[in-house]
Amino acid sequence: MKNKIVAIVLSCLWMNGCSIKKYVPQGQSLYVGNTVKVEADSLSKPNVSGLATSLEEITKPTPNKTIFGFPWKVWWFYFIGEPKDEGGLRSWFRDKLGEPPVIASQRIADINASNMEAYLENEGYYRSKATGQLNVGKKRTATIDYEAYIMPRYFINSVKFVVEDSSSFNKDLVRSKQNSYLTKGSPIRLDVITAERNRIDNELKGKGYYYFNPDYLVVKVDSTIGRVDSTLAPQQVNLFLELKKETVQTALKQYHINQIYVNTGTKEDLQADSLAIEGRRRRSGLAINDPGKNYKRRIFYDAIGFRHGSMYTNTMQNVSLTRLINLQNFKFVKNRFELVPRSDSALLDIHYDLSPMKKKSLQTILSASTKSNGLGGSQIDLNWKNRNLFKGAEMLTINGYFGFDVQLGGNKVENPNKIGNEYYRYGGKADLSFPRFMIPFIKIRPEKSELLPKTILSLNYENRVQKGFFTTTSIRGDWSYVWSKNTQLEQTLTPISLNFIEPRNINTNRLDDIIFNPNTNPIDVDRYLKILESKYFIAGSGYKISYRPTPKPFSKNQFIINGSIDYGGNLLSLLAPKNSNPDAPKEFLGVPIFQYGKAEAELRYYRTLSSKIKWANRLLAGAVLPYGNSKDSFTPQFLQYFAGGSTGLRAFRARSLGPGSYRPDSTSIAQLGYQSLGDIRMEFNSEFRIKLNSLFNLAVFADAGNIWSFPDAARAGYSESAIISSDFLNQVAVGGGLGLRMDFSFLIFRLDLATPFRKPWYLNEPIENADPDAPVQYKNPWVFNEIKFGSKDWRKENLVLNIAVGLPF
Repeated sequence: MKNKIVAIVLSCLWMNGCSIKKYVPQGQSLYVGNTVKVEADSLSKPNVSGLATSLEEITKPTPNKTIFGFPWKVWWFYFIGEPKDEGGLRSWFRDKLGEPPVIASQRIADINASNMEAYLENEGYYRSKATGQLNVGKKRTATIDYEAYIMPRYFINSVKFVVEDSSSFNKDLVRSKQNSYLTKGSPIRLDVITAERNRIDNELKGKGYYYFNPDYLVVKVDSTIGRVDSTLAPQQVNLFLELKKETVQTALKQYHINQIYVNTGTKEDLQADSLAIEGRRRRSGLAINDPGKNYKRRIFYDAIGFRHGSMYTNTMQNVSLTRLINLQNFKFVKNRFELVPRSDSALLDIHYDLSPMKKKSLQTILSASTKSNGLGGSQIDLNWKNRNLFKGAEMLTINGYFGFDVQLGGNKVENPNKIGNEYYRYGGKADLSFPRFMIPFIKIRPEKSELLPKTILSLNYENRVQKGFFTTTSIRGDWSYVWSKNTQLEQTLTPISLNFIEPRNINTNRLDDIIFNPNTNPIDVDRYLKILESKYFIAGSGYKISYRPTPKPFSKNQFIINGSIDYGGNLLSLLAPKNSNPDAPKEFLGVPIFQYGKAEAELRYYRTLSSKIKWANRLLAGAVLPYGNSKDSFTPQFLQYFAGGSTGLRAFRARSLGPGSYRPDSTSIAQLGYQSLGDIRMEFNSEFRIKLNSLFNLAVFADAGNIWSFPDAARAGYSESAIISSDFLNQVAVGGGLGLRMDFSFLIFRLDLATPFRKPWYLNEPIENADPDAPVQYKNPWVFNEIKFGSKDWRKENLVLNIAVGLPF
């Protein structure tokens, strides 16, 4: 039956391949593909590895795509037909799934061959040649075969910056050589030379040369030196970077700032007091035109780093623009520099033209989500903003929300009561942000930070209702400082964080059913009693850092580093009155004080393997440890970690893995759902992201990791198999799979299908043995031998589909 279906599909494709003829004009052929063959010079034998792929990538236009020789996208383009509405559904399907025909011709082959020769020349393969030949098929389709003959590549022997005298400009030009992209032993490439000119231009603009531009520089190549010795070393060139003779004198001057004018974008007031404006300008160098008096002067003084008499630098220009934009009070920020009209002037006036946003706004957000543990839900958010509360660009945001999650599938049979797997949440949040440090004796130094610091006051209230069981109420207040020296490094310090957490509205009937059920694991009973009986008051502090270094030009590598430290309870522990019982924990306002330390780190590494393949990796580690007043206390769930889910170990359902090799029994899952949490998390993720076309991307991924508890089972609420030990690596879970991503530009819709490769709980599951006297043997945690795609039961248990929006990391 399967063979018949395949034969029918292939026959249909063949018939459709013939039917495409009616759409292609007589005497023309559809361009459906090309081949590129490279041949190295037989004498010098240059390295041509990867060159064929690079040459193929520059061929234009892109051939029409085919399946088994059938140009299906062109067929779809004609089948859909001309849409009446360009923005309609028919037009969207035609653009996304179809493509217009590309007619092949010898002219295309000749143009591409010429472009290949130019590309080889630009990459240092001087005197290389390329040709293209059109091959017309029988079904009005055609391909083009390209051949490139590769001569030896030239490498840099020396680089010299040539100047005529010792003027200030020439000295600065020579100093810029220190960070040159042109290095001895590197191949000579046009794009590197272009980047070098831009780098020098950027460095000179950072020293006041406002009117300089990279076109004033020329790089001369001396390729006559050949090899530097008699060996078979690569061909060599000497480079000479010079200033063009026709460079204008204005480009060689260093410029300083004269006056700074700010227009807030409000309607011009013809009766504005020009003398008052002039007076303000004299005091600070800034003339601010704000007839409506909507903004305080200090926000512009803080945001604009230039001052009267200071030297122009492109760095300060970018800093000032970035700060004004990040105030989030202006839709558009434009600046222009005007030369002060004097014959010998080296002074610039700066004008900032701002387009203000509406002061107040109301936004409604409706979102939906699904999770790998069978949950699906929705949330509605209502956001109100005041962007200029006290006329100092203060941002007040008030958010109210309601959301829910219901059980869609996955473990409906295992968990018929849906406890722990259906809940709803509601609450509100208020944030007040100041674009400055709100502490005394701190002065802003504009030249030290690219972004203005922020002081953020937050107040949160949330009720999380676990349907049919209990409600967790959380009230939290934070005072935080956020600052960035540049766009690469951001730091957040939260000196004060107050949090009150209390479980309430407990369904005692449901709790009794769990406690007195003879099949309920006593460990689960003990853990949930601790959860329901514990309320916390936490006064903590925290620090976060995020480092996203800008990749160097032509680098294929990118790094991101995130880290945080959080601790709480110390201050309240000192302030709390002494307890009559020395063994009892200290309390504040009748609530136990929770003392803990928490640290997290994340490292991401991305490598671009080709224009269509990217390798992404992530390493996560985190731990939370109660101590002092709380050394024997149960860790609150909101501070703990879970494993599995669409952004973690995708082969395991969210909260179903761990801790360690512990696995909840079927009764526990039926009563409580998947609720595995731990004090330690370690995780590694790796995936290859393959770009198929503008809409579809493919991913091949593997994940490894787990969560653990410490320091003892009694405090953690699990068995000894959950506690981290020296043998923790043997408890690592591993899984992998395939992903399909649809890139709609404004969002990425993601489908990841994964299966476990290693199940750590098998370490505790003995192999059934007919001989009761035989030694106990446990299952092998590696489960490759269990894979049975043809088994419905295996698929139900081991294939996990993750549906999500956005990339996992």
